[in-house]
Amino acid sequence: MTMLCEEGGLLYANALRTGRIPRSDVEVAPCLMEFDLLHPDPDDPSWLRPVPPAIALAQRLNPIEHEISERRQLSIELADAFKPFMALSAQATTATHSITVLEGRDRINAALNLAADQCHTEMLTVQPSTRRTERSLLQGLERDKTLIERGVRIRTLYQHTARYSPEKLAYVDQLSKGKVEYRTIDELVERLIICDETVAFIPTRDDLEVALELRHPGLVRYLIKVFEFMWGRSVPLSAGAPYETAADGITDIQHSIAKLLVEGHVDEAIARRLGMNVRTCRAHIAKLAAALGSGSRAQLGFLIAESGILKHDGTEP
Repeated sequence: MTMLCEEGGLLYANALRTGRIPRSDVEVAPCLMEFDLLHPDPDDPSWLRPVPPAIALAQRLNPIEHEISERRQLSIELADAFKPFMALSAQATTATHSITVLEGRDRINAALNLAADQCHTEMLTVQPSTRRTERSLLQGLERDKTLIERGVRIRTLYQHTARYSPEKLAYVDQLSKGKVEYRTIDELVERLIICDETVAFIPTRDDLEVALELRHPGLVRYLIKVFEFMWGRSVPLSAGAPYETAADGITDIQHSIAKLLVEGHVDEAIARRLGMNVRTCRAHIAKLAAALGSGSRAQLGFLIAESGILKHDGTEP
C-alpha cells in the first residue's frame, strides 16, 4: 500500500492532536496499522499512541531509497558491461545497421517513437485502409500531434475508401490545423513511414508483427520516389469524391477493379488491395458487369479487354 486511506488520515491527525486514540476506533481504518502509524499505549492496552510523522515517513522511505540505490548501481554495472560492445558498434560499417528487423508491436512502436522524436523536417506515411484499434489510433494521434507542434510537415496517403471511414475522418480533423496534407488514391500496396529522408519503416507480415527499419540512404531515397509517384497521382482529401462516373458510365473505382480483374485477381484480393470489404467490391463488379452487358465472370474479363476502358488510367489490356 502506498497511500493512506481517507479515514485513516483523519484518525491519525486526531491521534496527533490528542496524544492517543481508542483501539476500537482503528478497526474502520486498517491502513493505520499497515503504515505502522500507531503503537500500543504502555499504560493502557485499550488505547493506541501515534508514531511521530517524521519517524513514520523515514520508515516508509528507507526501503524505497535502498531500492533506488540498488537500481542505480545495477544501471552502472549494465553500462560498464555494454561499454565494449558500444565501442565495437561505433566502429562497424554503416551497412551493418542499414536494415534492422523489429519483432513485436511494442518494439516496432518504440522504434517509431524514437524516429518521430528525431524527425525535424517531414514525415511521409502511407496508410492502407485497414481498421485500426483505438489504442493504435491514440498512439498515432499523440505521435503526430507532437511532430506538428515541432513544426514538422506530415504528408499521408490513404485509399479512397478512407473518405467513408468515421475513424479516419475524425483522426484527420484532430490534426487539421497543423502542417499536414492528406490525399487518397485507389490502391495502396503496403504501409510505409519515412522520417526526414533518413529512416523508413515497412512491414514484412500481414499481421504487422514484424517490420523492417531501413537506414540505407539508397533504399530510403528509392522509397521516397515511390511515395512521390503515388502522391502525384492521388487526390486531396478535401477535394470531391473520386468515384464520380466517367463519360463511359464507369466510375474510377470500377476502372481500378476492372484492371485487377483482367490481371486475374479474385474478389477477396481485389477488395484487400483497394481497402474495401468483399461485399462492396462485388457490388462494384456487378455494376461494372451491367454497364458492359456481361452475363458471366469469364465474359466480363473479355468485355473489359475489348472495351478499351482501361485506357482511362493508361493501362493497355
